[in-house]
Amino acid sequence: MNPGSQDKRRLVLAVLASAAMLTMAAPVAAQGAWPAKPVRIVVPFAPGGTTDILARAIAPELSKAFGQSFIVDNRAGAGGNVGADIVAKSANDGYTLLMGTVGTHGINKSLYRKLPYDPQKDFAPITLVAGVPNVMVMNTEKAQALHINTVPDFIKYAKAHPGEFNMASSGNGTSIHLAGELFKARTGIFMTHIPYTGSGPAMLGMVSGQVDVMFDNLPSAMPQIRGGKLKAFAVTSAQRSGAMPDLPTIEEAAGLKGFDASSWFGLLAPAGTPPDVVSRIQQETAKALASPAIKEKLLAQGAIPGGNTPAEFARFIDSEIAKWAPVVKASGAKID
Repeated sequence: MNPGSQDKRRLVLAVLASAAMLTMAAPVAAQGAWPAKPVRIVVPFAPGGTTDILARAIAPELSKAFGQSFIVDNRAGAGGNVGADIVAKSANDGYTLLMGTVGTHGINKSLYRKLPYDPQKDFAPITLVAGVPNVMVMNTEKAQALHINTVPDFIKYAKAHPGEFNMASSGNGTSIHLAGELFKARTGIFMTHIPYTGSGPAMLGMVSGQVDVMFDNLPSAMPQIRGGKLKAFAVTSAQRSGAMPDLPTIEEAAGLKGFDASSWFGLLAPAGTPPDVVSRIQQETAKALASPAIKEKLLAQGAIPGGNTPAEFARFIDSEIAKWAPVVKASGAKID
């Protein structure tokens, strides 16, 4: 082989080697550039509920932190399963996130005979955004007309008039639904369940008198309670809420020992999302939740801000699935 041919060969090999190195480095460069376009936060319920409220509270903070728009996308249906499944099957590039709930990632695995996604295997947990109690509320006009002022009043009337009350929820399988089912099971009363596509639409049904009672998340119910449209009886958590300290717990009000059906909400990404992207979102979310403005806003609405690490949130999800399995069984609720 002559010297000229050898030089040409060396040049070709050098070019190929450089191209290979650039190809190998491309994903790292793209990953480091995240976010290079708007990020979507899927809310698996209709606008107006607590899931939506929390997503819209955190989205502007993340937009400011990363210099890209974080857009809330409501995809309601099947107790949150529709929106959760969309995210589970999305590209794991950090551009599609889920505002998951105790329903989508704690309750539904036990409640539904078949889920389209696996709440543990199909997601990369980012951080818990907030925990909230639920609150038992009734349409104020109907409560006044029937002289129902307390939880015992409600139970007494419901037992004397089985089937007269309709119970609203934000969808099958949500903590709002399951809290009501647990209440029915523990008290021996019967109410017809009316599932809506989110807490917002359900709340409209409550205020208009189309439905009678609901075990709603406190943040979304509070404006209507304070406005006099809804009569609040008790919170469903183990402890009273600092936002409405005068409200008793269900256990206190009705003697239902150990009654606890609280809610939580957190950010998740599709499984396989780059760990550094997950870590960056967690850090900025935690920073926003710790800021005085956001923290005070959430506490005033009855929500307790989160911000834990991805590993801590993953362990929390595991514990919630284990916690809710016997609750679902005891309530008798099951969805095909």
